Amino acid sequence: MSVEKKTAQEPCCSKLKMFLAAMCFVYFAKAFQGSYMKSSITQIERRFDIPSSLIGLIDGSFEVGNLLVIAFVSYFGAKLHRPRLIGAGCLIMALGSFITASPHFFQGLYKYETTVSHFSASNGTERILPCLTNGSLAQDEIPTLETQAECEKAASSSLWIYVFLGNMLRGVGETPVMPLGLSYLDDFSREENTALYMALIQTVGIMGPMFGFMLGSFCAKLYVDIGAVDLDTISINHKDSRWVGAWWLGFLLTGGVMLLAGIPFWFLPKSLPKQGETETEKKSNEGEQDHFIPDNKHSDAPDKPVPVTMAALAKDFLPSLKKLFSNTIYLLLVCTAFVQVNGFIGMITFKPKFMEQIYGQSASRAIFLIGIMNLPAVALGIVTGGFIMKKFKLNVLGATKICIGTSLLAFSTLLIQYFLQCDNTQVPGLTLSYQGVPQVSYQQNTLISPCNMGCSCSLKHWDPICASNGLTYASPCLAGCQSSTGDGKNMVFHNCTCIGDSPFPYANMSAVLGQCPRKSDCDFMFKLYMGVTVIGAFLSACGATPGYIILLRSINPELKSLALGIYTLIVRTLGGIPPPVYFGALIDRACLKWGTKQCGGRGACRIYDSGSFRNAFLGLIYGLYSLSYILWGVVYIRLSHREKKLALKNQLKAPEQDTNDVSVGNGNASSAIVKCSENPDQETTI
Repeated sequence: MSVEKKTAQEPCCSKLKMFLAAMCFVYFAKAFQGSYMKSSITQIERRFDIPSSLIGLIDGSFEVGNLLVIAFVSYFGAKLHRPRLIGAGCLIMALGSFITASPHFFQGLYKYETTVSHFSASNGTERILPCLTNGSLAQDEIPTLETQAECEKAASSSLWIYVFLGNMLRGVGETPVMPLGLSYLDDFSREENTALYMALIQTVGIMGPMFGFMLGSFCAKLYVDIGAVDLDTISINHKDSRWVGAWWLGFLLTGGVMLLAGIPFWFLPKSLPKQGETETEKKSNEGEQDHFIPDNKHSDAPDKPVPVTMAALAKDFLPSLKKLFSNTIYLLLVCTAFVQVNGFIGMITFKPKFMEQIYGQSASRAIFLIGIMNLPAVALGIVTGGFIMKKFKLNVLGATKICIGTSLLAFSTLLIQYFLQCDNTQVPGLTLSYQGVPQVSYQQNTLISPCNMGCSCSLKHWDPICASNGLTYASPCLAGCQSSTGDGKNMVFHNCTCIGDSPFPYANMSAVLGQCPRKSDCDFMFKLYMGVTVIGAFLSACGATPGYIILLRSINPELKSLALGIYTLIVRTLGGIPPPVYFGALIDRACLKWGTKQCGGRGACRIYDSGSFRNAFLGLIYGLYSLSYILWGVVYIRLSHREKKLALKNQLKAPEQDTNDVSVGNGNASSAIVKCSENPDQETTI
């Protein structure tokens, strides 16, 4: 007798698929919004004339807002209407973007500092002795406290607090999206489809940063007061360090996109029927979770609707938290994640600067290349990881093998990057002596040489020029230039004594503004570097979806939202906030020349020793990733032990089950004989 398995065909536009589409859109919107904020940090810093420490605080306010409410939203939200909570979060994120952009409409027109008049010549005539002019500006004078206070009051504005609050609101609104959205999807989808759905969400989400970086690049080229000033009167361009782009415009656009992304969630139900699941599949799913959850107790009592009260939820919060942290696999996964996130956040934060300082790329081009090359590779890797999980129907142990294997392969690409290096930018007094001997100096007095000693040069400022001998000088004065022609960015300096005294003398002792380009072999190294990073990004992303599956399958179903929330809380606290601080502190030790702020004091670093930068940056990443692989090994060992214990337990149960079946069979046979003897004429069918 054959039994056919009948499964109801799922409609193409089921509510679960509508939720999936809405989650894809909101993941795109929040990544679009967040990446634009990252790309606008420099513009905001220049517009409000605030120090780097303060802009770092503003940037971190998103994480602060998220951490304030994530534990409570993850726990209480799991008992409430999850789609509507996500919709409310989208509304809050949109409001945060609008608040972030609001200071632009209350501030006056942007006034940039210009010193072109000190060096410019009128009607193309030649100006004599620019080096003495540079020294006569008294740039090295230390401002008094009163002068500095007046300068800071005029240059900065307290309106940056709105940017801080808006970014914090975005963090609060983003809180319910990941823990409630992924748990909702996992609850009502087939087990074999969960990995593919999560991969799809993450893939669409990874498209957000691509568009975010592109929007940031576009807005950075638009003047901040576009439409309010005559652009012909602006003497600087988007490559100038004083330029401020239309940073506010992107926040209005990303806020509108987020507002649209939240609309579908208001029309989705609180719960859905399980996606095409039979009783046999339900038991097998529960059995697999039992392998990795030490205290998952099932109740045979029928489910009864229990009224939910906030008091009851609050009373059960601490016991649920204790139960969650008693799961050693979950704790190991959390520790592994925050160590890996430390390395990743540090790497992605300073990767544009690494490309700029090591390979001579501009910051805008570095960000653009990351957006169009690395991020698509990440998207492809996430899809590949989800496809592998679905194709081979891997269990938790198989997913762990995928995570470890892809991570080790990605680590090998990081090791290759160490050997793809370029030489330092040749700057007399910093990376080589004025006589042409390679030497790295962190002292300012090495910038002084007999060829520029009579110019009374400022040692604090960085105004590089590219000389005809291929060397970059820190300023026209330090190059000993005696005259200049031209105006603004077309200015040319002549009769530079240090160029004539260099080991590479040129008859034409002239120089132009800007740093000299790197050697051609450095361009080849950079192409190799980008190729290796794309491969590494793909391999690393292949383990993203299996990592989520391991986490979801290793926790109790009723604690799923809480576990994801606590996971996000710990990873963002320990893995998201500290890395930029200690990565930056270590990298700053490689700085050769510091800039000067408008109101005095040390500004941003202008040039690094590439060797020390590479050692600090890559060395720290290597250390963190190596520690994470040790933790992954411990996770695999623990999962293997549980798998062996389960197999042994099943072997012991098998003989007992066979004995019970035989006993039951004998009993049934005896009953049948008795009945047949009582009714000999009755036909019995076996």
